[in-house]
Amino acid sequence: MKRDGFRLSVGAQNAPFHCAAHSHHPWPDVTLAGQEKAWRDAARLLDRKWDHVFGDVIPAAQAHIARHLHLPDPSSIAFGPNTHSFVLRLLSCLPPGKPVRILTTPSEFMSFSRQIARLEDERLAIVARIDTEPFDTFEARFAEAASKGGHDLVFLSQVFFDSGFAVGNLKNIVSAVRERETFVVIDGYHGFMAVPTDIGDIADRAFYLAGGYKYAMAGEGACFLHCPPGYGMRPRDTGWYAGFSALEGGGNGVPFSRDGSRFLGATFDVSGLYRFNAVQDWLVKAKCSVATMLNHVRSVERAFLRELDTLSATIGTKELFVTDEARRGRFLAFRTQEAGEITLKLATKNIIVDHRGDRLRVGFGIYHAEDDGRRLAGEIASL
Repeated sequence: MKRDGFRLSVGAQNAPFHCAAHSHHPWPDVTLAGQEKAWRDAARLLDRKWDHVFGDVIPAAQAHIARHLHLPDPSSIAFGPNTHSFVLRLLSCLPPGKPVRILTTPSEFMSFSRQIARLEDERLAIVARIDTEPFDTFEARFAEAASKGGHDLVFLSQVFFDSGFAVGNLKNIVSAVRERETFVVIDGYHGFMAVPTDIGDIADRAFYLAGGYKYAMAGEGACFLHCPPGYGMRPRDTGWYAGFSALEGGGNGVPFSRDGSRFLGATFDVSGLYRFNAVQDWLVKAKCSVATMLNHVRSVERAFLRELDTLSATIGTKELFVTDEARRGRFLAFRTQEAGEITLKLATKNIIVDHRGDRLRVGFGIYHAEDDGRRLAGEIASL
């Protein structure tokens, strides 16, 4: 599997040794054809491009996502340029005139955590944060807090970006939210296309937020939101795309569709969806599932960890946040005060990893082989 389909971005002369597939993921070669198709469709169809986008490109992308997530209705999916636009749209659905009551964790993506911290500055939000550590009690502690009620929004990641810890039973947490009007949002950015994910049982209750930038290998501009029926029927933050199905809305005032398109915004660059579809079609043709990719990456991770321990590197299995593969997303996070120094020294060797504070993060992709894992371990040990 090593480098197949990545010849333009991996392994070329002077290309970085990229071990941050949890952050930015190289684009498979097939995305070039997708990008060119977006350009050619725009040049050929002009204004009529949007008929093609909404009639063919978007339904194809919705079908791919619904297949991966086991969703009952692909039309529940809305697309946007980034996940932050969806966070704002979700917040705009919550009761006005009083501070928004939010239950979350201190381990959410910066876009969300920064936004709600800013709302706290203005006393527009009251936020309760449940620590993710210790991991073995997190789900019970978070579910207990959710069951107490009094929240407008319950927001948590499927896989936490700062540790790699994966929530094992999302259904239990969603079921713990007893107040029907409470919004439940799962941030799946480190879960979608990284680990097998089935949200079919909670599709009628929880929003699911993710995108193509990371494990879906499609780059920027291909983010999506699964919208459960009956929630957020009239976002105050809305754009003209949400009016494409206006006839379905009826009634007085600003009409909205009842499917996921009610969460659409305004004009955005759709080339990301072309790239997303190109990657998905390639994976289907290659019979490469999320489970297949995960199994491959796990083999590279094991080779990497074994070599670290063999070489007595400054980091190893003992510094891992999550040692149990079944409870870990598709990257490795190590606790070390040298995280920043390791990242910088590797960068001087044209090797890419990253860190967040004292957390060194390493992510392998389907373009790596076990030899690559051992190579990276040797480079770290040599520091």
